[in-house]
Formats: sequence, structure tokens, C-alpha cells
Amino acid sequence: MAFPEDALDLRGELTIGGTTVDVTPHLYTRDPIEITHGMSAQGTGVDPSTCSLTLNNKDGRYSPRNPLSPYYGVLTRNAPLSITVAGAESYLKLAGAATSYARTPDVAALDITGDLDLRVEATADWYKTANQTLIGKWVSVGNQRSYLLRIEAGQLILNWSVDGTVAYFFAGQPLPLLPPRAALRATLDVNNGSGGCTMVLYWAPSLDGPWTQVGDTMTLTGVTSIYSGTAPLEVAPVQGTGWLPMSGRVHRAEVRSGIGGTVVASPDLRALPPGTTSWADTAGRTWTLTGAEISNREPLFTGEVSSWPAKWSTSGRDAWVPIEGAGVLRRLGQNRHPIQSTLRRRVPSDPRLIAYWPMEDGQDATAAYSPLSGVQPLVVSGLDFAADDSLGGSAPLPKVKAGSSLRGTVPRSSASGWQVEWVYNLPTMPALQTEIMRVAVAGSVMRTAVVYASTSGVRVEAQDADGNVVAFVLYSNASAIADFWGRWNRLAIYTSDNGSGTTRLYASWRDIAANSRWYATTTFTGTQGAVTGVAGAWGSNTADMVMGHLAVFDLSAAAGSSSPPGSVIFSGADDGYAGETALARFARLGAEESALIDVSWVGEDVSVPSERLGPQRAATVLSLLREAAESDGGILAERTDRLGLVYRERASLYNQSPVLTLDYAAGHLAPPLEPVDDDSTLANDVTVQRVGGSESTVTITEGPNSVRPSEQGGVGIYEESTSLSLADDSQPYQIAGWMAHLGTWDAARYPTVTVRLHRHPELIPAVLRLRIGDMLRIVTPPIWAGPGPVDLHVLQIKHRPLPRTWQVEFVCVPAGPWRVGVADDAVLGRVDTDGSALAGGVSATATSWSVAVTSGPLWVTTALHPAEFPFDVICGGEVATVTAVSGTSSPQTFTVTRAVNGIVKAQPAGADVRLAVPTIAAL
Repeated sequence: MAFPEDALDLRGELTIGGTTVDVTPHLYTRDPIEITHGMSAQGTGVDPSTCSLTLNNKDGRYSPRNPLSPYYGVLTRNAPLSITVAGAESYLKLAGAATSYARTPDVAALDITGDLDLRVEATADWYKTANQTLIGKWVSVGNQRSYLLRIEAGQLILNWSVDGTVAYFFAGQPLPLLPPRAALRATLDVNNGSGGCTMVLYWAPSLDGPWTQVGDTMTLTGVTSIYSGTAPLEVAPVQGTGWLPMSGRVHRAEVRSGIGGTVVASPDLRALPPGTTSWADTAGRTWTLTGAEISNREPLFTGEVSSWPAKWSTSGRDAWVPIEGAGVLRRLGQNRHPIQSTLRRRVPSDPRLIAYWPMEDGQDATAAYSPLSGVQPLVVSGLDFAADDSLGGSAPLPKVKAGSSLRGTVPRSSASGWQVEWVYNLPTMPALQTEIMRVAVAGSVMRTAVVYASTSGVRVEAQDADGNVVAFVLYSNASAIADFWGRWNRLAIYTSDNGSGTTRLYASWRDIAANSRWYATTTFTGTQGAVTGVAGAWGSNTADMVMGHLAVFDLSAAAGSSSPPGSVIFSGADDGYAGETALARFARLGAEESALIDVSWVGEDVSVPSERLGPQRAATVLSLLREAAESDGGILAERTDRLGLVYRERASLYNQSPVLTLDYAAGHLAPPLEPVDDDSTLANDVTVQRVGGSESTVTITEGPNSVRPSEQGGVGIYEESTSLSLADDSQPYQIAGWMAHLGTWDAARYPTVTVRLHRHPELIPAVLRLRIGDMLRIVTPPIWAGPGPVDLHVLQIKHRPLPRTWQVEFVCVPAGPWRVGVADDAVLGRVDTDGSALAGGVSATATSWSVAVTSGPLWVTTALHPAEFPFDVICGGEVATVTAVSGTSSPQTFTVTRAVNGIVKAQPAGADVRLAVPTIAAL
């Protein structure tokens, strides 16, 4: 790739008044553009990305209050700013909206009725929860459904229809951890020759393969076919009901008639000129665009400009505006308003909710407000507000004191059936029958529903207008009574139509932690009616009961003696979603706060799920996202292509292949390349505490970075402690061990790795693909830096682009500790020796070593395990390949190939011998 020769290949754009403005002609190059993205080597979190540049302002156009400026009145704070360069190839840019797609008309070649093969190579948010369509002939209106490939929540799905009306689908298969750019494929064998049809899904680095199967082959009984409809073929289909097209880039795609068969459509966007709106592919299909574009722009920065500091020379001959763009983290970090509790946020989202009182009011409150319009506050007496903060899904709630009461009026609903539900924690079960809650009802022979509790059981009564009991039940199951008190719980009182003119009245409660449910039910002759009020009055028997989030719904349960409440809106939110994984929290918060922030993520690998978290407490959105990232051990970073955040889960950092390889001998690296071997990141005594739970400490007592004093081969004690949001007390010990492993890894840091792309333009495509957390590899390093290759994780990227020079600096840390074991892998699945050493010294060229086992089992031998060879060992810094091992007792004889990593030297007797790539247990 040739380096750009004019400033137009480096483009600056501002969005002003909703219009994209090219400001490249006004960029002053006397002040270099400087872009920083990521975190410092000693950082604990990603900082807001920054972009500093200077705009020529001689005509005053970038002065917000200049009436003569063409942007007067619309040049505001936080104007979006992007810096891009021309990439090596073009792509189809899609907005993820129903108005953004590429289309070719229906022709006979696309009306495949037999075997099908769909392929797409794209750059996308593969794990986004929304349903994203990739390619297909699929129109729901008019029943013109044929075939469709899509992804949803990290699963790949193939849909097809036999008649255009009924949609069949290949059950979604979880995607592995994919790179941002990858190819997906689905095949459908409509008649597998055994009386059925077969579907297989694949992924590959590109459309050129190699293809790896995703999930299991799926075979259905009965042959099938595909509807030959009139729908157009679309990249990112937009006419499937309830589905949105993908957001991101499509590089190329194929539709084949037959598995590996004839290509009938092949949009390849890579060589199209930017701005193309119509073209013919190699299969003869003519494509047009709607709401999409062919682009070759690659982003270096996307952010916002918060101020416009006008400056000028005293002569008046020059005026300029030095602006500082910042990533979205800057603005989010200034948003200090905490989001509400999970219950307060979720309960009002139920469309059948007619009354709701969170009861999260402050300690001096004299009434409990309702967030619903038209619902009056609860009239309360004697409640001790904000007294208990132990429920994960709520802000502090009130305690009941002797003589406490509440009364609330519920707007009358015309719907048939109702549900009243709230959370509570009753510290002791009353010995005598004690009222817990009563519900006023209209339009039924039952005018009041009452729940009582005592050590004898839970009693539910339906009372008429005179207070006479028309139906009741006393539920005395011992286990059910035990679950009613002594823990956080939910109690729901509700009705269902029991048929034949009768109504069933329920009281149902559950243990939030165990997720079990009990039902006390009774029936009476009459209709369900509607709730008009709720009330409670409590004495000393219920003192210190905590309660809140009293909600009323106008819907009934399904018929049956063990039917749960009709609304399950409390589920999950009651305990603050405790136990959900980090990625699940990112997905949920991203969906709930989509108006505030764009959140995407990488993962999750079902074999290594992200960390399970504790309850989500009230905090700012950014604090909650950072809390989840810190607990999981991944990286929360800003996107470079749009205003948004992307989270890389911990597992996505394991065992990476290099995105960028730099050859020191070929001059790829600019001086200085200076490794730092200090103790700034050292931690060998690590304590992790679960917020609200126990703590664990892991101490490293062996090795060069252990807590042993220096005279005993260690470095002394380096303590580190942290508190994390975790689901249970089994997690701190494992996390402390992983943090100690990272903190004692014996390798140098590389705080600065510099590349001058104007001198090595062949590196530009790989540099543009590099993201925070990716792996960079340095090959053929100088001997004084240690043997290569040097594998590094990139924490920060700094660009200094100018019209004819482009320097990039990477802040890096060792990637070695992230190379973890993989079961049954020939390299990463080997168990290292407990202790082995050379039984005698060897020359620099000796190919036969006598190796003594000083601890643990013997090494495998060629005679018994020939498939285990070859493998690499390291001795005195030299890597050697072991091609054979013989001997059934110590010492054993190793046949080796020397100097695999370029180190050539004699090795003394007693030199340690171990696997060059030992298995490290992942967290």
C-alpha cells in the first residue's frame, strides 16, 4: 500500500448542524495532529481518547458566536469529530437500520429450491443482542420468504421457507470468539439421502477459508425445499418482520446453488471505487444501494469537540482554533447522576402496571411517592424509611415498626383479573395469625383479599363486603412456611379465571436466592374483579419487617392451581441481577441505556464464560460498566469508528495470534526500542474481597518474583488488594491467583514501540486493524533485548499523522501470561515438569542431553507416546525441540534440535529443563 501523497488522504470531518463538513482544507500542519487511544502501562482503566489539532480560522467560520460564520448558531459543544485515512480496500458501510442495504432484483438463478450455500465476509458486532440480518431473499409482507442468514445474541441462524409463509430455522449455534472481521457460512442439504435434511454452519477468517464448523450438524426428519419467491436478494435484508439489518461493514458475499456449487450472486466490494452506487458482480447480478455507501475510509479517531477556543495574532493576519477532541468517556465521566435501582428501573416497564410505589424514599419521608402519572402517594404512618440496604435490586427500603400502616388508592381498571406484588423480608414468623397485606377489590363478590401468616401456616382469605369469609386456605407445608420468613422474598396476591363462573385466588411467595415458589390457593364463585386499593397495618409481631416496590397489575394468571403470576417483571431485578455474567450485564445495560451510550462487546466463549457478578447497585452507567470490566478482568475501551464503547472480555485476550508483526531486522521499528524491567506492575501478595462477602489472599512463594527476600531468589513482598463485584465467595481465591500470576510474570515491559508508517507503508493495513488488547509480535529482536519473538498486548495507540509522515507509538505489556492451557492441544495442552535438570553439562552443539527428573513423574518417551513428539523445551534461555526421549528411569536421554530461538551456547550441569510453553490454567 503506497503512503498517501496529499493531505486529502488524511481527512478531518466535523458534524455541524447535522451535516458532515470536510475540514481537511483548514487543518494547520504546523501543529501536528496527535491522537491517543487506550491506557498507559501503569493505568487501571482506559482513559478518554484524545485528538488535538489546529484549524485555520482566518475567516472566523469556527467562532461559534460570529454572526458571519456559515455555522452561526449550529457550531455547538460536543460537535462530532472524526479523523480518517484511506484504507487498502473498499467495503459496504451499513447503518444497521431498515433504510440501509444493498439489493439486486429477483432472477431465476436466485430462486434456489434445492441445496443452498450462503456466505458473508463482514466486520460486525457479532455478539450484539439485536437480531441482525446478513444476506437473503426474505420479505415477510406478502409471504415472500425464501432463505436468510442472520445472527442474534452471538448465535448464527439459517432460516428458510417451503411455501413462503412458514419460516423454518436452523436452531442458533453459539459463535466462537471471532475477530472483528470474519466470514460466516450456512449450508442446507434439502435431501441428505437418508429421508431427511441437513444443515451445517461455519466460520472462517475470510471467504477464502479455511472453514471451521460452528456447533453440531443438525439433521431433521423429512426432506425439505426452498420457496421460489419474488423477493429481491439483499445484503442486510430489511423486509423481515421484527429483524434489523446488520450494522458494520460487508466486504464480500456469495450465494451458491448447491453446497459448494454454482455461484449465482457474488457482491465483492473490496475493489469498488468509493462512492459507487451501482455495479454488476461476477455472477451477472446488478446491485444498487439504499442508505448505504461504498467507502474505503479507516478511522483513527471518533469523538467530540467540547470547546472552540479562538486565538489570533496581534497583527490580525492569522487566526486559528486549537481544538481538543475527546472520546465519549469524557462526557460519560461527567455524568454523575446514578441510575436507579434495578427494580425501580424495571417494574415500570411492564405495560400492565397500573400502580407502583418503590418506597425508596429518603429517611425523612412522610409518604411514599409513585412514579406513575395519576397514582397518588401511599399514605403511611410509622415506617422507618431508608432503614435497610440489603436487597441487591433496591435502594434502601423502610422497616415496619409496631403501629405502622400504609394505604394506597389504585386507579380502577376495566380489565378482568389482577396481581399485587412486592418484596419483603420478615425477620421472624409470628406465633399468632398476623395480617401481612390486604387488597381492596371492586366488581366481585370478593371485596377484600387478605394474607395472614403465622407459624401454623399462611392463610389466604376472600372476604365479602361485610367482612365475611367466602373462601380461604391455610397452607401449612413446613418447607413453605420456612421459605416465607428470614430472607428476602416476594409475595404476590393475584387471581385467575377458574372456569364455570369461579375465580381462583392465590398467594405465592418465593425465596429470591433459591428461586423456589410456593402457592396457597382457594376458589370462590364469582368474577375476579379489579383492585381499587392496598393496605396494611402491623403490630409488634411484624416489627422490623422490611418491604418495598409495591406494584399492582391489571392482568390475571393462567388457570391452574400452581400458576405463577401473570407478570414476571420482578424476576432478576429483585436481587439486582446477581449472578449474571459480565457480558450479560454489558448487554442489558447497553439495551437499557441505548439513548445514552452505544455499548458493544466481544464474547462470550461458552467454554470460558465471563465472570459472574454481584448485584447491580445504584451508580452511574459508566461506573457500572467499569465495575463489570474490572471484576471480569477484561478491557473496556472506546471505539474508533463511532461514539461508543466496546468491552473485550477476559477470554478474548487469551492465546491470541498477532494482528501486527514487526521485524526488527527489517527496520520496522524506529528507535528507541527500550524494554523496561522494573517493579511498577509487580504484585506477589494479592487479596481480593467480594463486595459484601469474604476475601481471599494468594501469595507467590516460589520463583524470581516471589515474596522471598532477594538473597533467597525472590524480590520481597509486593502487596495488592482490591474489592470486586462477584456473585459468591468461591470467586475471590481464583481471581487473586490470576492477578498474582499476572503480577509475577517474569518479562520486560515495552512502554513504547514506535513505527514510522511512511517508511513502511506495507504495515498500514495491519496497523489499522489493531485494537486495544490485540497482540503485537516483534521478531528478530536484538540479542540485548532477549530472544524473540516478543509477544505484547497493546494498551495504548498514539498516532501522529501528517501529509507525508505518519508515526505510530504503541504502549505494550507482555502477552506471555495470557497464553493459557487448552485441553488436548498439542502445544497448549501439555503439563509441565515438576522439576527437571541437565544431569551433565552439554556443548553448544550437542544434540543428546541427559535429563534428570528431580521432582514428579518422568517425561513421556517416544516408544510409548510417539504422537506427543516433537515439543519444545527451554534450558538456560535456549529453546530446543525434543524429537525423542528414551529411558524408563531418571536420567532420561533427550534427542534435541538446538538453538530454535537463535540462542547458541553451552549448558552447564544442573541447568533447569522445562517446557518452553507450559500449560497455564486460565481463570
